[in-house]
Amino acid sequence: MTIQCYSWPTPNGHKVHIMLEECALPYEAIPIDIGAGEQFAPAFLKISPNNKIPAIVDPDGPDGKPISLFESGAILLYLAGKTGQFLPKDTAGKYRVMEWLMWQVGGFGPMLGQAHHFRIYAPERIQYAYDRYTNEAKRLYGVLDKQLGKHEFVAGKQYTIADMAIFPWCRSAANQGIDWADFPNAKRWFDAIEARPAVQRGVQVLADRRKPLMDDKAKQALFGTQQYQKR
Repeated sequence: MTIQCYSWPTPNGHKVHIMLEECALPYEAIPIDIGAGEQFAPAFLKISPNNKIPAIVDPDGPDGKPISLFESGAILLYLAGKTGQFLPKDTAGKYRVMEWLMWQVGGFGPMLGQAHHFRIYAPERIQYAYDRYTNEAKRLYGVLDKQLGKHEFVAGKQYTIADMAIFPWCRSAANQGIDWADFPNAKRWFDAIEARPAVQRGVQVLADRRKPLMDDKAKQALFGTQQYQKR
């Protein structure tokens, strides 16, 4: 049965697109234009109460019953469990992957998002914020680079959902203030992941819907008071 993937071409969306492509699962990508405020629609909030993409509805969930899920990390773990792919079966290996998945969800993604925001989208340059998040981005890339100096993939010898979670955030490294020359191990890994056919398909999902420039309406939906209205 076809999984419904409510998403947009952002790093968090691409994590799930990549996993769906890697697992060759049948799915329908349903665009949620976050610049137009579609993430605040009551129907979407029923499956994603935090008004964020991605979210999925799997009509063939546990025990054959439908299930809806939000939060990209939870979705990756669910799909790995459903398919038995990209998450080691041994306990130690599984938790090593989960460790790096949580690192991405709790730190790498949010901090790079802030670096991107204050470097690219902030209406004025706030030097403290600019430096704070640029430096944190560099620190996190350093953590990643060190790990990849010891292992082929983020969590060891195998390509897993941890790699899928981290990779999309690295596609905007230049906007985060990152020079790949400073992180050769991470660059080697990035190039290897980028070359995978399923990854190439995944990052193209809904890509034609994204506008190159963000207008005032989109900024309001993403960063303004609309984000904080009670619903």
